[in-house]
Amino acid sequence: MEEDNSDSDARVVPLPRKGKGLRRCPICSTPAVHRYQPFCSKRCADIDLGRWLKGNYSIPTEEAPAGEGAPDPDEGEF
Repeated sequence: MEEDNSDSDARVVPLPRKGKGLRRCPICSTPAVHRYQPFCSKRCADIDLGRWLKGNYSIPTEEAPAGEGAPDPDEGEF
């Protein structure tokens, strides 16, 4: 099956932005700088990285973490 690679399909069209098209830093809300997008500076980018590494960003689930909860019936006791 061949793909149709027309110019209209290959062109990326960004979504319109609210507020005069300025992106804001998610940490301090100042205008974002292209070099550190979506952040305004290396400092804010490092703050965000630290939050990721500490596990501050997570999606709550109802599953028990690995190694906790009911024992696996396939594993035998020794």
